[in-house]
Amino acid sequence: MKTYLAIDIGASSGRHIAAWLEDGRIVTREVYRFPNGGSMVNGHLCWDIEGLEGHVVAGLKAAVAQGCKPDYVGIDTWGVDFILLDKAGKRVGDAVAYRDSRTEGMDAALEQVMPFPVHFGLCGIAKQPFNTVYQMMAVLKEHPEYAEEVDDFLMMPEYLSYILTGKKAHEWTNCTTGALCNADSGTWSEMIRTAAGIPDAWFKTPLTKPGTVLGALKDDIAREVGCQMTVILPATHDTGSAYMAVPARDDGAAFLSSGTWSLLGTELPTPVTTQAAMNAGFTNEGGYNGTTRFLKNIMGMWMLQCIHKETNKAHSFAEMAQMAADSTYPAWVDAADNRFLAPDRMLEEVKAALRDAGAPAPANLGDILRAVTMGLAVCYDKSIREMSEITGKAFTSINIVGGGSANVVLNQMTADVTGLPVYAGPTEGTALGNLAAQMIADGAFASLADFRKALPASFEIKEYLPQR
Repeated sequence: MKTYLAIDIGASSGRHIAAWLEDGRIVTREVYRFPNGGSMVNGHLCWDIEGLEGHVVAGLKAAVAQGCKPDYVGIDTWGVDFILLDKAGKRVGDAVAYRDSRTEGMDAALEQVMPFPVHFGLCGIAKQPFNTVYQMMAVLKEHPEYAEEVDDFLMMPEYLSYILTGKKAHEWTNCTTGALCNADSGTWSEMIRTAAGIPDAWFKTPLTKPGTVLGALKDDIAREVGCQMTVILPATHDTGSAYMAVPARDDGAAFLSSGTWSLLGTELPTPVTTQAAMNAGFTNEGGYNGTTRFLKNIMGMWMLQCIHKETNKAHSFAEMAQMAADSTYPAWVDAADNRFLAPDRMLEEVKAALRDAGAPAPANLGDILRAVTMGLAVCYDKSIREMSEITGKAFTSINIVGGGSANVVLNQMTADVTGLPVYAGPTEGTALGNLAAQMIADGAFASLADFRKALPASFEIKEYLPQR
């Protein structure tokens, strides 16, 4: 029996999930979990990259110690962030996080050379301050010497796979998130990087597809872990993996990867780079088998995570959801508004947004939680309607995967507001999509369709029907 291991790292935590097949069912076991987050280093919000490297290896050791010796392993993380490398393959600079403010003004600077409609027409990626192209412009503005010192870069999951194997590769689904790829050809865009002033020399590593076998562990890593295993590149962008684990019943399903971010969209055979898509804030990210993830970024559980932290974790997330359900507060916030990207205090920002909209002042925490939760549901509804108009597809259900699928109050609100049935689960959608790429590459499943067929028999999927 072969064992597969997904290393799934999000903005707030990471986990190592082992999996194998039993009578056609996918069986999973969490073998390691660790915290993640940013802190200020040299004036910037940065990831603890050395800590992440250590946790990746520690989780492999834990899997072996628990009898889940992996034959294959894959790593996925969030998108857009990257690590710079010198000619010796060593890291240059800090691992700056996407919520850092260094990119302020970079979009305007690029638009002086390449108007955004032209940029969007090339890459199909919605304007976000954290896009890789803006981050690279910002780092070069701060460190012009990097133009000569830096020899290459790797996106975050690619870098962690490089630490394990010593081999470099760019995985397409993740690289498309940064607004540097050509949406039609699936290659790096020379026009975009020239306009942005990013050196050609940084783009020497070729793009590969999810499911590519990267190689074996380095000898020193294998000795430390206690065994050898093969590293496979899954859809290394976490949403790319999450979408693979959506057990859609038909082509009318809207996909929602619900975690720190809510990524609501659908799978399309080709990108949509029309002005309507651009104006509505949709983005075209690479998907498994060359598909397009046509979706919109919505703030998601990030807002609730911040509130949970700011209230000193006085209430569990389930209790917070119930407080939202018990409130009768009549207004909500726009969960797609970038004002919620990195506020000093989320509670105060939500109150300010409600005040700016002329809404009554919330009386208590429950009112604020309802304003956020209902705001998410309303944003989902608006996005589905826009997506239907832009693509011409009729959507008949919403399939939610990821940790946010456990929020029963939000799920029911979403069903009620959209008037569509909601199917919630699996909760570990991102890890499962990571595992899917490994299992398909190994031949355990013949195709993604076959893997998706196995999901309802392997994991609980809850149905929520509109009640009003």
